[in-house]
Amino acid sequence: MPLLLTDRACLSSPLPLYRFDELRMLGIDPRSTEWTWVRKGVYVEQAAFAELKPWERYAVRVHAFLLTNPDAILCLESAAVIHGIPLFGETKDIHVYLPDGRSTTRNGDVCFHTSSDARMIESIGGVSVTSVPDTVSDLARVLSPAKALAAVDAVISTAQGGRFTVDELRARGSFQRNRRGVRLREWVWEHTDGRAESPAESVSRAVILWSGFEAPILQREFVYEGVVDRTDFYFESCGVVGESDGWGKYDLSDPQAAEEHLRREKIREDRLRRNGHPMARWTMSDAWRVDPLRRALHQAGVRRVEHPHAAFLATLHRSPREVRRPR
Repeated sequence: MPLLLTDRACLSSPLPLYRFDELRMLGIDPRSTEWTWVRKGVYVEQAAFAELKPWERYAVRVHAFLLTNPDAILCLESAAVIHGIPLFGETKDIHVYLPDGRSTTRNGDVCFHTSSDARMIESIGGVSVTSVPDTVSDLARVLSPAKALAAVDAVISTAQGGRFTVDELRARGSFQRNRRGVRLREWVWEHTDGRAESPAESVSRAVILWSGFEAPILQREFVYEGVVDRTDFYFESCGVVGESDGWGKYDLSDPQAAEEHLRREKIREDRLRRNGHPMARWTMSDAWRVDPLRRALHQAGVRRVEHPHAAFLATLHRSPREVRRPR
């Protein structure tokens, strides 16, 4: 089953957080190499932190900030952590909304945002955040297009637990007088699709379009041999079925579940091939790198219908809002 927004929502830190004095009381020296600070006076185990996915490390940092600033109102990527809106890398900054602030300011890695356009505030698990419509409207103006598309797709996709329509999001965004990033946001509104079942599908769809291929049909169903098969992407001109495998789509942490999933996928793929559908498969990593996804589609028989959009493709390799950590 696809992951829901509620599955991705991080209402507590992925790792236990310890204050300096707590560790000293336990006889632990926080300054040892086994510990790392994620906020002044707040520590986590170094090895466990290094093993987290980038967006999980960011969630740890957000909750470390909340530990010492419990009344803060989170916005942008920080609010996305609480809402379960998908993020991909480790965001550099903690983002806080100041309803009564005079101007946007920064203190270290904390950005304090103000706006002449009031945001709706809600409380989730005791944490104050900007509402989902305000959060995704703001993200759609500042994230790279593929990541913004994944964020908006998630909150309008019933398969991912979304409960808004693009018209509702567009209407909320129309109240914002700040014109920064409005053209980008309009592109996202025009291309979002509530049929997307995972962030990997959203990013893949962006790469497919920017690479000049025909726009695929999402979640097309076929009935063959008495079985209904739903496909991620269907390219109508050539009958090719595209499948995006990877992050956020299935929980394969259980080896037996993984084996059963792979067995079912093999049977399903063979059935579609028998009934005249060439298959193209790729991973999330393939989509980000572009060329592997392109090759998969070319080899399956999908042809370009227009020239690639180089400027959009270039945005896949820019992450100015994210940390670059050595792995």
